[in-house]
Amino acid sequence: MATSGYSQVRAPGEGASRWMRLRVAMMGGLLLLGLALAFGRAVQLQVVQAARLGLMATDQSQREMDIAARRGEILDRRGVSLASSVEVDSLWVDPSQLGDPRRAAMDLARALHLDASELITRFERAHRFAWVKRQVTPQELSVAQALGVPGLGITKEPKRFYPQKELAAQVLGVVGKDGVGLEGLELAFEDELSGTGSKVEGIRDARGRNVLLDGAPATRAREGANVTLTLDRTLQYTAEKVLDHAVAESEAITGMVVALDPRTGEVLALAHVPRFNPNSAGGVPPSVLRDRAALDVFEPGSTFKAFVAAGALENAAVRIDERFFCENGAWEVGKHVIHDTHSHGWLTLGQILQVSSNICMAKVAQRLGREGMVHTAQRFGFGERAGLALPGEGKGSVPYPREEIALATQSFGQGVSATAVQVAAAFGALANGGVLMRPYIVSRVTDADGVVLLENQPTAVRRVVSERTAHTVVSMLEGVVEKEGTGSRAHMDEYRVAGKTGTAQKPDTLARGYTDRHIASFIGMVPAEAPRLVVLVVIDEPKTDVFGGLVAAPAFKEIAAAALPGLGVAASRGPNVARRTSEAPKTLPMTPPVQVKGEPSPGETLTERLPPGAVAVPDVQGRVGREAVARLLSLALEPRLLGSGRVVAQSPAPGARVAKGARVTLEMSTAAGD
Repeated sequence: MATSGYSQVRAPGEGASRWMRLRVAMMGGLLLLGLALAFGRAVQLQVVQAARLGLMATDQSQREMDIAARRGEILDRRGVSLASSVEVDSLWVDPSQLGDPRRAAMDLARALHLDASELITRFERAHRFAWVKRQVTPQELSVAQALGVPGLGITKEPKRFYPQKELAAQVLGVVGKDGVGLEGLELAFEDELSGTGSKVEGIRDARGRNVLLDGAPATRAREGANVTLTLDRTLQYTAEKVLDHAVAESEAITGMVVALDPRTGEVLALAHVPRFNPNSAGGVPPSVLRDRAALDVFEPGSTFKAFVAAGALENAAVRIDERFFCENGAWEVGKHVIHDTHSHGWLTLGQILQVSSNICMAKVAQRLGREGMVHTAQRFGFGERAGLALPGEGKGSVPYPREEIALATQSFGQGVSATAVQVAAAFGALANGGVLMRPYIVSRVTDADGVVLLENQPTAVRRVVSERTAHTVVSMLEGVVEKEGTGSRAHMDEYRVAGKTGTAQKPDTLARGYTDRHIASFIGMVPAEAPRLVVLVVIDEPKTDVFGGLVAAPAFKEIAAAALPGLGVAASRGPNVARRTSEAPKTLPMTPPVQVKGEPSPGETLTERLPPGAVAVPDVQGRVGREAVARLLSLALEPRLLGSGRVVAQSPAPGARVAKGARVTLEMSTAAGD
C-alpha cells in the first residue's frame, strides 16, 4: 500500500538571514535609544540647566578679586611719616589640591612656627582657599616655597609700618592683620585712613593662578587719606626719653607727659611709659596700648590748687594780700584731720601756692563755697571731654562737695578726677590770659589728591577768668619754682617758669578710701611772661620719692630746656631782657597771627619797629640744609624741606614779614654744590 504527503524543505541560509535582521533591528533600536538619550541630555544641559552650568563655568575660569586699599599715612606737624603702609607677601593654599592635607599642614606649621592642629582644622574645613600665614617675612616665604606643597599660593597685602618705631606709639595706635585700626588714631580715623577697596575681573589659568584681565586699578584711586598731626617729632622724642629716665630713676610703674601750646591748644607731645613698638605689638598688654593721657582719669592732687586760687580771686572771695592761718600743720574738719607736709602759720594766697599748704587752700575753698568750687572746675574744662576726637576719651568728674571734708579735699585735688590732657589744657587757660583753648592733636586730613577733608583751627572754648586774674595767678606760681617753693627743681636759669607741684594719694576703689600709693606730678608754663609751652609730667607710683617737686619737676625742666630753642623762644633772663619784655604784648592772641609785619633778623638794617611776635624771613638761599633749618628755627619759623642739598629757592621770599611759627618752604638741590 502506497502513502502520499509533503516533506517541508528549508532553503539554505534562511535562519541566518532572519537572525541578522533581528540583530540589525536590535542595534537600530539601541542606536535610536542612545540618540534619544543624547538628545534629551543635550536639551537638559543646553536648555534646562544652561544658566546654572554657565555660572559654574564662569566660577571655574573667572574671578572677581578684591584689591585692598592702601592705608593713608600719619604725619607729624612737619610732614615726617609716623605711620605708612607697605606691600608684603601672604601665604594661602588650595586644600583641594593637597594630596595629604594633614602632612602638608604639619610641614608648613613646622617651617613657619605655627600651630599644626589649628592649620589642619583650617585646611579640612576650607574647600578652595585657606590662609597659611599672613604678612610673612622674605625668609619665611623662601622656606615655605622650598617645601613644594601643591596648591600653595602667594598674594600681596598692605601692612602697616611705623618708621619711627616706639615714637608716639600709644597716640598712633595699632591695626590688626586685616588692616583695621584697633587703638589710638588708627581706630579714631579708621574711615579716613582705610580708603576704598576695589573689585576687578580676572581669570584663572591652567595652574590655578589668578590673572587680571585689565590690569590693576590705579593706586591713588584706592588710597586712604593722610592725617597730619600737631605733634612735633623732635619734642615727642625728647619727652619720651626724659620720661623713660624719670620713671626708671623713681622706680615708678608708669608715666605720662603732655606738652601743648597754650595760645592755640595744639598738642606738641604726648608721651607714655612703658612704650612699645607697634611694628610688633603682638602680646603687648591692652593697658600699655592705651593712650592713657587722653583716655584714663586720675586725681590731679595739688596742681588743682592753681585753679581754686584763680576761682577765689575771680569771685572776689579772697584778696591778694589777705593772710590765712595754716594751723601749724594739722586742722580738724569734722571727724577728719587735714595735714600739711610742713608746719605753717599765717600765709598769703601766693605763699599758700608756693609751699602748697592743704590746710590754707581748704580755707580758701570755704570762702569760694560749694557752688563756686564746682563752677570754677567746670569753667576750666573739668567734667567734660577735652575734645581730641579719640574713642573712649575720659571726661573725669567733679562731684558736688556735700560734706565739709569733701570741699576741703577737693581744694587740693583729691575727690575730683581728670585726664592729663584736661589738666594741661586748664593750665593753658591761665597761660593764655584766662582763655581756655580746645586742645587738638589732628591738624588736618587730606585725600590722595591733596584735597583737605578736615582741618582743625585754634578754637577758644570760653573765657574762664579775667586776664588780670590769670596774670596774678601766674605771677604767684612763679614763686613755686623759686628756692622756697615746692617746685624749685623746675627752676631754669635762662627762662622764667611758673608751675605747680602735685602729690595725690591713689584711691582704693574697693574700700572707698585711699591707698599708700601716690601719683607725683608737676605742671609748668614757660616763659612765664609770655608762655609758649605748657608741660605736664605725671609719675605713677614712684618709690624713691612721692613728691612731684622731687620726681616730676626735674623732668619738666629737661623737656622745656630742649624744646624752647626749637620754638625760637628768647631767654627770659640775661642782657636786654627788660627791653624785650616791655615790648611784649600784654594779652596773648587767642589764635596764631598770620601775615603780620615783622622785625628784621639780626644783622639787617632796622627800617621800621615792628609789632612783637613777628619776624622777617631771612635769606637762606645757597646755604646747606642744616644751616638753613637752624637759621629759621632760631627765628621761630617752621622749615619745610623739598629735596636735599643746598637751598635754591624759598617761599616766602627773603624779607617777607610773617608771624612767628609760619612755615617757610625751602627747595633744595644737590646741584647747588652740597
